[in-house]
Amino acid sequence: MVSRKAVAALLMVHVAAMLASQTEAFVPIFTYSEVQRMQEKERNKWQKKSLSEQQRSEEVGPLVPAEEEDLVIKLTAPVEIGMRMNSRQLEKYRAALEGLLSEVLLSTQKAK
Repeated sequence: MVSRKAVAALLMVHVAAMLASQTEAFVPIFTYSEVQRMQEKERNKWQKKSLSEQQRSEEVGPLVPAEEEDLVIKLTAPVEIGMRMNSRQLEKYRAALEGLLSEVLLSTQKAK
């Protein structure tokens, strides 16, 4: 006969596996300090890039500043966006996705 401890341990593993399959959370791979270090490295990298770009622009000369209000980006090629969902996530977000798709389709039809 199987001991009670073994049955209890297997039951706990089964319950933990069931709970893990039902959650949409993730297990962090990095510690908080590692994430902070990586973010600091990224900030330093972008600061160095912006500094070098600023130095290059000073060498070239000042550019005429464009007003941000008049800045419009128009896409000249189709853009493809991909997303993966399981059936539970699809059921959960179906209404929001249908709303977004209908908005996009209406805006493209009005643009034509």
